[in-house]
Amino acid sequence: MERNTHTIDATDKVLGRLATQIAVLLRGKHKPDFVPYKDMGDFVVVKNVDKIKITGKKMEQKVYYHHSGFLGGLKETPLKKLLKEKPEEVLKKAVFGMLPKNKLRSKIIKRLKIK
Repeated sequence: MERNTHTIDATDKVLGRLATQIAVLLRGKHKPDFVPYKDMGDFVVVKNVDKIKITGKKMEQKVYYHHSGFLGGLKETPLKKLLKEKPEEVLKKAVFGMLPKNKLRSKIIKRLKIK
């Protein structure tokens, strides 16, 4: 199996549309011999993530949640704050949510490199 490397420039690209493009390349759905149970995707390198475009009112309204596991441990982080501190994490979370929810997901996301 041969894995290619795709370099994508994220300047002025919409977050969701870019994430779907990356998810297809990581999963290998663009290849003619794709099968869902095999990990046959390519490497993806994304540049200029800090110049990504967010549409609509997501900057004010979108919130990321995670739970510590303890009572009252629900934490929330607004998109605006996360984009300012870690813009690469916003794209990674979007792509991660588009990958299959099985054992392949953790292997597939390791091939995403964000610079």
